[in-house]
Amino acid sequence: MARINLLPWREQLREERKKRFLTALACVLVVAVALLMLVDRYLSAELSNQLARNALVQKEVAQLDLRIKEISDLKARRKQLLERMKIIQDLQGNRQVIGRVFDQLARSVPDGVYYNEVTMKDKLISISGIAESNNRVSDLMRNLAASSWLESPNLTEVKAAAAGAVDQANSFQLTVRQTQPSVEGAKP
Repeated sequence: MARINLLPWREQLREERKKRFLTALACVLVVAVALLMLVDRYLSAELSNQLARNALVQKEVAQLDLRIKEISDLKARRKQLLERMKIIQDLQGNRQVIGRVFDQLARSVPDGVYYNEVTMKDKLISISGIAESNNRVSDLMRNLAASSWLESPNLTEVKAAAAGAVDQANSFQLTVRQTQPSVEGAKP
């Protein structure tokens, strides 16, 4: 019988399989490392894109905050301007009324009464002055009550002059409320 030695052939096949396995393993490792590098680059690019988007959003939010502040400042300024316009319109509308009130104040002063100070806050007029007697103050209050532009005079204080004074003057303070007369029988 013939003797055939198969060991070197098997050994050679084993070596060849081992080389193919190592080559395949190296190729798989190279592909795995390449894939990991690609995934890392992709994730890094996505992260930098997201950070850029976040920075853009923060910048826009800061600009919008500035605009909101400007809008609130403009609203406050608008409110102030509207208040000024209302005051001016009220003054324009009451221009005649103030003249009439001062005219009534001048017409209601009887002889022997002098005004020292006349102040007006809202619709309340405060008057301080000097009168020759208490009867003159009473006449003044009657005249003020009879006026169609003034109502409800209220005497706050009457002081007699010092005992050594030459004339017997009384200083007084009173308040009266301004009104507008009702128009009766107004024609359309």
